[in-house]
Amino acid sequence: MSRIGRKPIVVPSGVEVKIADGTVSIKGKNGELKLTPHSAMKIAFDAGSRHLTVARPDDQRQNRALHGLTRSLLNNMVAGVQTYFEKRLEVQGVGYTATVAGKTLNLQVGYANTVKMPIPTGVVVECPDNTHVVAKSADKQLVGQFAAEVRAVRPPEPYKGKGIRYQNEVVKRKAGKAFAGSGAG
Repeated sequence: MSRIGRKPIVVPSGVEVKIADGTVSIKGKNGELKLTPHSAMKIAFDAGSRHLTVARPDDQRQNRALHGLTRSLLNNMVAGVQTYFEKRLEVQGVGYTATVAGKTLNLQVGYANTVKMPIPTGVVVECPDNTHVVAKSADKQLVGQFAAEVRAVRPPEPYKGKGIRYQNEVVKRKAGKAFAGSGAG
């Protein structure tokens, strides 16, 4: 058995779980998330012990892989409706700024024009100052994808370290050109 897949998910009070028509719906204080798992995976919710379990039909390779995956996705959904998943980004460079205007993230990162990125539904974006961006969501995949798209606008370059990076990301720096010496005569 999958070590991850066989663990039951403890559903805290204040979180509702509904299983209907092959779709699992989990609702909490941060919103509602839905998942339609692979048809081979059997999901059961015991309301008495408040445990969510995932079972697989046999030990075929694909079913073993889907077992742990389905359990992890459901666990992330239960965690996300309680507390937001968040990604923190830093904007580094002279004159580089980030601002939020309505449902748009505006990035000035060395291009001639401001890069305007629409903020997806379900993601909350904050800019505590003009060099930091905090993206939060109950959906772990959605917030990670949005953060990756923001970082891809101007990834950190290895010479000066300018660009958009995750907070605490280590960028390996390269030495610039070495001075060849005074002119040979």
